Amino acid sequence: MDRALLADFLRARREALQPEDVGLPRGQRRRTGGLRREEVAVLAGMSADYYSRIEQQRGPAPSERMLVALARALRLNQSEQDHLFILGGNPAPRRIPRDDYIGPTMTRIVAGLSDVPAIVLSRLGEALLQTPPAVALLGDYTQYSGMSRYLVYRWFTGDPRVRGLYPVEDHPIRGRVFAAEIRDAYTADPTGRAGEIVAALLEASSEFANIWRLHEVGVTHHHDLKRYLHPELGELELYAEMLLDPEQCQTLLVFTAVPGSPSHGKLQLLTAV
Repeated sequence: MDRALLADFLRARREALQPEDVGLPRGQRRRTGGLRREEVAVLAGMSADYYSRIEQQRGPAPSERMLVALARALRLNQSEQDHLFILGGNPAPRRIPRDDYIGPTMTRIVAGLSDVPAIVLSRLGEALLQTPPAVALLGDYTQYSGMSRYLVYRWFTGDPRVRGLYPVEDHPIRGRVFAAEIRDAYTADPTGRAGEIVAALLEASSEFANIWRLHEVGVTHHHDLKRYLHPELGELELYAEMLLDPEQCQTLLVFTAVPGSPSHGKLQLLTAV
Protein backbone atom coordinates (compact mmCIF):
# COMPACT_ATOMS: atom_id res chain seq x y z
CA MET A 1 0.00 0.00 0.00
CA ASP A 2 1.32 3.44 -0.95
CA ARG A 3 -0.35 5.78 1.53
CA ALA A 4 0.89 9.00 -0.07
CA LEU A 5 -0.15 8.12 -3.59
CA LEU A 6 -3.48 6.69 -2.41
CA ALA A 7 -4.27 9.88 -0.50
CA ASP A 8 -3.22 12.06 -3.42
CA PHE A 9 -5.32 10.06 -5.89
CA LEU A 10 -8.44 10.14 -3.70
CA ARG A 11 -8.05 13.88 -3.14
CA ALA A 12 -7.63 14.56 -6.85
CA ARG A 13 -10.68 12.50 -7.81
CA ARG A 14 -12.77 14.07 -5.02
CA GLU A 15 -11.87 17.59 -6.14
CA ALA A 16 -12.64 16.74 -9.76
CA LEU A 17 -16.27 15.91 -8.95
CA GLN A 18 -19.03 18.45 -8.49
CA PRO A 19 -22.01 17.87 -6.15
CA GLU A 20 -24.34 17.77 -9.16
CA ASP A 21 -22.29 14.90 -10.61
CA VAL A 22 -23.31 12.64 -7.74
CA GLY A 23 -26.83 13.93 -7.12
CA LEU A 24 -26.01 16.26 -4.20
CA PRO A 25 -27.20 19.86 -3.82
CA ARG A 26 -24.49 22.48 -4.21
CA GLY A 27 -25.76 24.76 -1.46
CA GLN A 28 -25.08 28.48 -1.12
CA ARG A 29 -22.14 28.29 1.29
CA ARG A 30 -19.85 26.17 -0.89
CA ARG A 31 -16.78 28.29 -1.69
CA THR A 32 -14.65 25.77 -3.55
CA GLY A 33 -15.32 23.22 -6.25
CA GLY A 34 -15.26 19.51 -5.74
CA LEU A 35 -16.77 17.29 -3.09
CA ARG A 36 -16.12 17.58 0.62
CA ARG A 37 -14.60 14.66 2.49
CA GLU A 38 -17.78 14.07 4.46
CA GLU A 39 -19.76 13.91 1.22
CA VAL A 40 -17.50 11.19 -0.16
CA ALA A 41 -17.84 9.32 3.11
CA VAL A 42 -21.63 9.41 2.93
CA LEU A 43 -21.62 8.25 -0.70
CA ALA A 44 -19.26 5.40 0.19
CA GLY A 45 -21.16 4.36 3.31
CA MET A 46 -18.30 4.95 5.75
CA SER A 47 -17.61 7.38 8.56
CA ALA A 48 -16.17 10.81 7.73
CA ASP A 49 -13.37 10.16 10.23
CA TYR A 50 -12.39 6.90 8.49
CA TYR A 51 -12.22 8.56 5.09
CA SER A 52 -10.37 11.60 6.40
CA ARG A 53 -7.69 9.40 7.95
CA ILE A 54 -7.08 7.73 4.57
CA GLU A 55 -6.57 11.11 2.88
CA GLN A 56 -4.33 12.20 5.77
CA GLN A 57 -2.13 9.08 5.32
CA ARG A 58 -2.79 7.83 8.83
CA GLY A 59 -5.60 5.37 8.41
CA PRO A 60 -5.52 1.57 8.14
CA ALA A 61 -5.16 -0.15 4.82
CA PRO A 62 -8.66 -0.10 3.31
CA SER A 63 -10.27 -3.44 2.68
CA GLU A 64 -11.38 -4.57 -0.75
CA ARG A 65 -14.97 -3.78 0.23
CA MET A 66 -14.00 -0.22 1.16
CA LEU A 67 -12.10 0.26 -2.09
CA VAL A 68 -15.14 -0.87 -4.05
CA ALA A 69 -17.27 1.60 -2.11
CA LEU A 70 -14.82 4.43 -2.76
CA ALA A 71 -14.66 3.61 -6.48
CA ARG A 72 -18.45 3.75 -6.63
CA ALA A 73 -18.67 6.99 -4.65
CA LEU A 74 -16.05 8.74 -6.80
CA ARG A 75 -17.55 7.47 -10.07
CA LEU A 76 -14.27 5.89 -11.17
CA ASN A 77 -13.97 4.23 -14.55
CA GLN A 78 -12.42 0.79 -14.87
CA SER A 79 -8.84 2.04 -15.32
CA GLU A 80 -9.21 4.34 -12.32
CA GLN A 81 -10.70 1.52 -10.24
CA ASP A 82 -7.75 -0.72 -11.07
CA HIS A 83 -5.37 2.09 -10.13
CA LEU A 84 -7.17 2.62 -6.82
CA PHE A 85 -6.93 -1.07 -5.93
CA ILE A 86 -3.20 -1.18 -6.67
CA LEU A 87 -2.52 1.94 -4.59
CA GLY A 88 -4.57 0.39 -1.78
CA GLY A 89 -2.44 -2.74 -1.79
CA ASN A 90 -4.93 -5.03 -3.53
CA PRO A 91 -4.78 -6.68 -6.94
CA ALA A 92 -7.07 -5.15 -9.51
CA PRO A 93 -10.39 -7.03 -9.58
CA ARG A 94 -10.82 -9.57 -12.37
CA ARG A 95 -13.64 -8.59 -14.68
CA ILE A 96 -15.65 -10.46 -17.25
CA PRO A 97 -17.08 -7.91 -19.69
CA ARG A 98 -20.77 -7.82 -20.50
CA ASP A 99 -21.52 -9.53 -23.79
CA ASP A 100 -24.73 -7.70 -24.64
CA TYR A 101 -23.60 -4.08 -24.42
CA ILE A 102 -22.27 -2.08 -27.37
CA GLY A 103 -20.66 1.21 -26.45
CA PRO A 104 -21.75 4.47 -28.09
CA THR A 105 -18.51 4.84 -30.05
CA MET A 106 -18.84 1.40 -31.62
CA THR A 107 -22.50 2.09 -32.37
CA ARG A 108 -21.59 5.31 -34.19
CA ILE A 109 -18.92 3.53 -36.21
CA VAL A 110 -21.34 0.84 -37.34
CA ALA A 111 -23.95 3.47 -38.22
CA GLY A 112 -21.41 5.05 -40.56
CA LEU A 113 -20.87 1.71 -42.31
CA SER A 114 -24.45 1.20 -43.40
CA ASP A 115 -23.46 0.60 -47.03
CA VAL A 116 -20.85 -2.11 -46.38
CA PRO A 117 -21.02 -5.52 -44.67
CA ALA A 118 -20.06 -5.09 -41.02
CA ILE A 119 -20.83 -7.09 -37.90
CA VAL A 120 -20.06 -6.68 -34.18
CA LEU A 121 -19.25 -9.92 -32.36
CA SER A 122 -18.90 -10.51 -28.63
CA ARG A 123 -15.90 -12.33 -27.18
CA LEU A 124 -18.04 -15.48 -27.37
CA GLY A 125 -18.88 -15.04 -31.04
CA GLU A 126 -22.43 -13.78 -30.56
CA ALA A 127 -23.61 -11.27 -33.18
CA LEU A 128 -24.64 -8.05 -31.45
CA LEU A 129 -25.17 -5.79 -34.45
CA GLN A 130 -25.16 -6.16 -38.24
CA THR A 131 -25.45 -3.74 -41.13
CA PRO A 132 -28.02 -4.63 -43.82
CA PRO A 133 -25.27 -5.66 -46.30
CA ALA A 134 -23.86 -8.00 -43.64
CA VAL A 135 -27.28 -9.63 -43.27
CA ALA A 136 -27.41 -10.00 -47.05
CA LEU A 137 -23.96 -11.62 -47.06
CA LEU A 138 -24.05 -13.78 -43.93
CA GLY A 139 -27.70 -14.08 -43.01
CA ASP A 140 -29.26 -12.62 -39.88
CA TYR A 141 -26.91 -13.73 -37.09
CA THR A 142 -28.95 -11.91 -34.43
CA GLN A 143 -32.07 -14.12 -34.83
CA TYR A 144 -30.80 -17.07 -32.78
CA SER A 145 -31.50 -17.97 -29.17
CA GLY A 146 -29.98 -20.30 -26.59
CA MET A 147 -26.65 -21.89 -27.44
CA SER A 148 -27.28 -21.22 -31.11
CA ARG A 149 -26.53 -17.53 -30.49
CA TYR A 150 -22.85 -18.44 -30.59
CA LEU A 151 -21.22 -18.90 -33.97
CA VAL A 152 -18.88 -21.62 -32.72
CA TYR A 153 -21.85 -23.68 -31.51
CA ARG A 154 -23.69 -23.38 -34.80
CA TRP A 155 -20.56 -24.34 -36.70
CA PHE A 156 -19.76 -27.50 -34.78
CA THR A 157 -23.37 -28.64 -34.54
CA GLY A 158 -23.60 -28.55 -38.32
CA ASP A 159 -25.88 -25.58 -38.99
CA PRO A 160 -26.03 -25.56 -42.82
CA ARG A 161 -26.50 -21.79 -42.87
CA VAL A 162 -23.06 -21.19 -41.40
CA ARG A 163 -21.34 -24.26 -42.86
CA GLY A 164 -22.62 -23.40 -46.32
CA LEU A 165 -21.07 -19.94 -46.12
CA TYR A 166 -17.59 -21.37 -46.73
CA PRO A 167 -16.26 -23.75 -49.42
CA VAL A 168 -15.93 -27.30 -48.08
CA GLU A 169 -12.16 -27.30 -48.49
CA ASP A 170 -11.94 -24.33 -46.11
CA HIS A 171 -13.89 -26.05 -43.33
CA PRO A 172 -10.88 -27.54 -41.48
CA ILE A 173 -9.18 -24.18 -40.96
CA ARG A 174 -12.48 -22.50 -40.05
CA GLY A 175 -13.08 -25.11 -37.37
CA ARG A 176 -9.61 -24.62 -35.92
CA VAL A 177 -10.07 -20.84 -35.87
CA PHE A 178 -13.46 -21.06 -34.14
CA ALA A 179 -12.10 -23.50 -31.55
CA ALA A 180 -9.08 -21.30 -30.81
CA GLU A 181 -11.30 -18.24 -30.39
CA ILE A 182 -13.60 -19.92 -27.86
CA ARG A 183 -10.51 -21.24 -26.05
CA ASP A 184 -9.37 -17.64 -25.48
CA ALA A 185 -12.72 -16.83 -23.87
CA TYR A 186 -12.68 -20.11 -21.93
CA THR A 187 -9.22 -19.44 -20.51
CA ALA A 188 -10.38 -16.04 -19.24
CA ASP A 189 -13.63 -17.41 -17.73
CA PRO A 190 -13.69 -21.22 -17.54
CA THR A 191 -16.61 -21.37 -15.10
CA GLY A 192 -18.78 -18.80 -16.88
CA ARG A 193 -20.65 -18.78 -20.16
CA ALA A 194 -17.60 -19.82 -22.17
CA GLY A 195 -17.31 -22.92 -19.99
CA GLU A 196 -20.95 -23.76 -20.67
CA ILE A 197 -20.41 -23.46 -24.43
CA VAL A 198 -17.34 -25.69 -24.36
CA ALA A 199 -19.10 -28.31 -22.22
CA ALA A 200 -22.07 -28.35 -24.57
CA LEU A 201 -19.84 -28.71 -27.62
CA LEU A 202 -17.74 -31.49 -26.09
CA GLU A 203 -20.96 -33.44 -25.62
CA ALA A 204 -22.53 -32.57 -28.97
CA SER A 205 -19.62 -32.61 -31.44
CA SER A 206 -16.85 -35.18 -31.86
CA GLU A 207 -15.25 -32.80 -34.39
CA PHE A 208 -14.98 -30.10 -31.73
CA ALA A 209 -13.72 -32.60 -29.13
CA ASN A 210 -10.93 -33.73 -31.48
CA ILE A 211 -9.82 -30.16 -32.20
CA TRP A 212 -10.17 -29.14 -28.54
CA ARG A 213 -7.75 -31.89 -27.49
CA LEU A 214 -5.06 -30.30 -29.66
CA HIS A 215 -5.10 -27.27 -27.34
CA GLU A 216 -4.34 -24.88 -30.19
CA VAL A 217 -4.16 -21.13 -29.51
CA GLY A 218 -3.58 -18.19 -31.79
CA VAL A 219 -4.97 -19.98 -34.85
CA THR A 220 -6.11 -17.12 -37.01
CA HIS A 221 -6.03 -15.82 -40.53
CA HIS A 222 -8.09 -12.70 -40.07
CA HIS A 223 -5.95 -10.71 -42.51
CA ASP A 224 -6.01 -13.37 -45.25
CA LEU A 225 -8.28 -13.30 -48.27
CA LYS A 226 -11.25 -15.57 -47.54
CA ARG A 227 -13.87 -17.13 -49.73
CA TYR A 228 -17.57 -16.78 -49.01
CA LEU A 229 -20.44 -18.46 -50.83
CA HIS A 230 -23.60 -16.52 -51.56
CA PRO A 231 -26.68 -18.36 -52.84
CA GLU A 232 -27.28 -15.83 -55.63
CA LEU A 233 -23.98 -14.07 -56.21
CA GLY A 234 -21.77 -17.15 -55.97
CA GLU A 235 -18.26 -17.00 -54.54
CA LEU A 236 -16.86 -13.75 -53.14
CA GLU A 237 -13.22 -13.23 -52.12
CA LEU A 238 -13.20 -10.80 -49.22
CA TYR A 239 -10.98 -9.41 -46.52
CA ALA A 240 -12.43 -9.17 -43.01
CA GLU A 241 -10.75 -6.21 -41.35
CA MET A 242 -10.95 -6.12 -37.56
CA LEU A 243 -11.49 -3.31 -35.08
CA LEU A 244 -11.19 -4.36 -31.44
CA ASP A 245 -12.89 -2.77 -28.45
CA PRO A 246 -10.65 -3.93 -25.57
CA GLU A 247 -12.94 -2.41 -22.95
CA GLN A 248 -15.81 -4.70 -23.94
CA CYS A 249 -13.75 -7.43 -25.68
CA GLN A 250 -15.83 -7.01 -28.81
CA THR A 251 -14.77 -7.22 -32.45
CA LEU A 252 -16.05 -5.24 -35.41
CA LEU A 253 -15.54 -7.09 -38.69
CA VAL A 254 -15.77 -5.05 -41.90
CA PHE A 255 -15.83 -7.02 -45.15
CA THR A 256 -14.07 -5.48 -48.16
CA ALA A 257 -13.00 -6.59 -51.62
CA VAL A 258 -10.14 -5.52 -53.87
CA PRO A 259 -11.39 -2.53 -55.92
CA GLY A 260 -12.16 -3.48 -59.48
CA SER A 261 -12.31 -7.21 -58.74
CA PRO A 262 -15.37 -9.35 -59.52
CA SER A 263 -16.00 -9.66 -55.76
CA HIS A 264 -16.02 -5.87 -55.44
CA GLY A 265 -18.78 -5.68 -58.02
CA LYS A 266 -20.74 -8.38 -56.21
CA LEU A 267 -20.52 -6.46 -52.93
CA GLN A 268 -22.32 -3.56 -54.59
CA LEU A 269 -25.18 -5.93 -55.46
CA LEU A 270 -25.64 -7.40 -51.97
CA THR A 271 -28.50 -5.23 -50.78
CA ALA A 272 -30.23 -5.54 -54.17
CA VAL A 273 -30.42 -9.33 -53.96
